[in-house]
Amino acid sequence: MRVDYRKRPRATRPVRVGTLTIGGGNGIVVQSMLTSDTLDTEKCVQETLELVAAGCQLVRLAAPTVRDAANLGAIRERLGALGCSVPLVADIHFKPEAAMEAVRWVEKVRINPGNFCDRKKFAVRVYTDAEYARELEKIEQTFRPLVLECLRRGVALRIGVNHGSLSDRITNRYGDTPAGMVESALEYARVARKWGLHELVFSMKASNPKVMLAAYRLLVRRLEEQGDDWNYPIHLGVTEAGDGIDGRIKSAIGIGGLLAEGIGDTIRVSLTEPSKEEIPVARALVELVERYRNQSPEGMVIPAGWEYERRSSRKLTLPDGISVGGDSPVRVAVTTRKEREQLIQDPALGELLPEFDLETVRPREVRLDQEESWKSLWNIREPCLVTIADRTPLPPLYAFRLLAARIPSWHPILLKDTFWPQEKGTWPDQLRTILDTSIQIGVLLCEGIGDAVLVRNEPDPKEAVLLAYHVLQGAGTRSFKTEFVACPSCGRTLFDLQQTTARIRAATGHLKGVKIAVMGCIVNGPGEMADADFGYVGGAPGKVNLYVGKTPVRFNIPEEEAVDRLIELIREKGKWVDP
Repeated sequence: MRVDYRKRPRATRPVRVGTLTIGGGNGIVVQSMLTSDTLDTEKCVQETLELVAAGCQLVRLAAPTVRDAANLGAIRERLGALGCSVPLVADIHFKPEAAMEAVRWVEKVRINPGNFCDRKKFAVRVYTDAEYARELEKIEQTFRPLVLECLRRGVALRIGVNHGSLSDRITNRYGDTPAGMVESALEYARVARKWGLHELVFSMKASNPKVMLAAYRLLVRRLEEQGDDWNYPIHLGVTEAGDGIDGRIKSAIGIGGLLAEGIGDTIRVSLTEPSKEEIPVARALVELVERYRNQSPEGMVIPAGWEYERRSSRKLTLPDGISVGGDSPVRVAVTTRKEREQLIQDPALGELLPEFDLETVRPREVRLDQEESWKSLWNIREPCLVTIADRTPLPPLYAFRLLAARIPSWHPILLKDTFWPQEKGTWPDQLRTILDTSIQIGVLLCEGIGDAVLVRNEPDPKEAVLLAYHVLQGAGTRSFKTEFVACPSCGRTLFDLQQTTARIRAATGHLKGVKIAVMGCIVNGPGEMADADFGYVGGAPGKVNLYVGKTPVRFNIPEEEAVDRLIELIREKGKWVDP
């Protein structure tokens, strides 16, 4: 592992989007996407007004067809008549002709390189350099008309890559990897720059926070390698994050982690909930990150994140026989023996129990401002549990990165979500508690740092333990329940995503270690859920297709039967257990 340091925040050029400016030091722009059908003008207008009232600064709408794209004009006209000038973004997949219509009515167009010119069929093929070059020529021929029209009309363009919809051409050459995601974006950026369009914004979305973090960090490095004039703004988002606490934790890890190291100019929290529920989460993330920066000493450069590689700590056996470090699971700790004994007796916790306490197991506390405090660990050859002393004047996210870089890798690390549990640890509301703990601990877990966790932001001991397990699940570190990959609804959605996700969660949420993807349409479905065990995807209005992995196995199932058929499929594959 290595440590990078980034001066905060990343300097980007300003990109005009209607009345807004993204980048250029103009603050983080909060945006969302409508769940309403783009052809329903009044519903789109009403939802837009609700979003703006909640604090949304940029509104995106799906434009899957030319007809949808044309109706953006009616939506813009109606909003204008009501005195609403919020910039609109057209979301384009599969149909360049829809983009050419949409650019007439909006301030920004988002295209997905994975399906604007290419298609994903999971085909295996080796491209020669000459064949690959010819494919790039086809991209330029298809993409150039939109680039020129954006230039003519002063419309910005987001090159928005989704991990789940990389083209077969990209995956055959680069794999289904962050490197493939970044190259997919750069191919389109080169065409835009060739024809003079620089009003560009990039995004690298994935449903897995580890993949998302790695892709954005690689993108920033690649943009810096291209030259100083590649300083384009970046849009952050964890796609298909889901709903409830899971969606908030995943979003906090991905979006909050990058904002905390100075990456990101505009954000969208993607929840499988009414769109206006996304805005308080996004705004809270921005406020938290500003607080982290204010907590850091003047002139400090922020330790940037690492790509995932679990620290090679050695296994340590604690007094109660629990192992920590090495290949042991990341453990959940509490502060006192009494607290642990009480929680172990609580039947509501089930298997989600605290595994040791700091009264019985006293970790070695390091003070980062005292060199001897951490240097002395190099003289201790046997592993010991290490943490950072309370009252350290740094956010834990930054402090534990510094600790991991300074001490021998064989010592396991206990992560804390706060160094000020009495004075500063209790947030004024549960949302900020969840988001703060997710950033401070979850991001580090996604970088391979941490062998045990201690949550103290949450004052209720039982809720603190539950939050610890939820963060472990969100970071992909431990699984104690079904994991859902659920997209937010939009104008392409073929069923009620929120109700359907709730029904599937109620029926299958007890399946520990099983991953289920719930997708409203096929735009990102087969790709984004490729690492899921099962997929539930809208195939046509009122019809659902079921997948095992990335393979469709049941087609055109009536929506009212689909959940029961999903359960049958899970039983058939030997993954079902009774609640």
